[in-house]
Amino acid sequence: MRSANQKRGTLYGIGVGPGDPELLTLKAARLLERIPVIFAASSSANEYSIAFEIIKEYVSDKRVERLPFPMTRDKEILEREWRSNALKVIEVLDQGKDAGFVTLGDPLTYSTFGYLLKTIRRIVPDVHVETVPGITSYHAAASRLNMVLAEAHETLLIVPGTEGAKTVRKAMESSDNVVILKVYRRFPEILEAVNKADACWQGAMISRCCLDGETIHLDLETLEGGTRPEYLSLMIVKRESGEGA
Repeated sequence: MRSANQKRGTLYGIGVGPGDPELLTLKAARLLERIPVIFAASSSANEYSIAFEIIKEYVSDKRVERLPFPMTRDKEILEREWRSNALKVIEVLDQGKDAGFVTLGDPLTYSTFGYLLKTIRRIVPDVHVETVPGITSYHAAASRLNMVLAEAHETLLIVPGTEGAKTVRKAMESSDNVVILKVYRRFPEILEAVNKADACWQGAMISRCCLDGETIHLDLETLEGGTRPEYLSLMIVKRESGEGA
């Protein structure tokens, strides 16, 4: 527990980008070299953390603790684990030490850090937090594809694929450009929804962007719906206007 005169440490939510260590921001690298304790999310089934693999050269002399997050939709289990992990972080902060939580992509965009942050703030409302933005998977994917995400009057929607084709169709009806994250779980129906859209839609899928084993599919019609892609897979689909440059 923190004594009355002891200053609580700062929690840094650090986005480490999509996978390539060279896409780590200068600010993130500087903080990782300074912060004494680093937390990284991992599946409750193992201790492997992609975020940690990206930053390991910066934290070889640091205390690194992996926080297990279960892959489940059971709210009771999730809340129990979030609280358990939050208390581990708070314990370090109460010792007067700064702590960093590293996460793939950006900490405030479909990130485990968001759940951890809300849980910590419920327990310690006055905790001091600084968030360091990171390059998102879809920005990295667009750069690998040399694909413009949006320009001029166009709209852009970022949607999770976890709810399947209904969400995807709705997004395509209301936007010019759609990024579909986490397509692996409902891949067959998502692929069917995209391929059945009218001919003005063009798209691509990328898996393990900026990581070993990266694959890029430029023609979605050639993909087999029965084959589930890698966990880290997303699609970018665009409505082609047909106008000249």
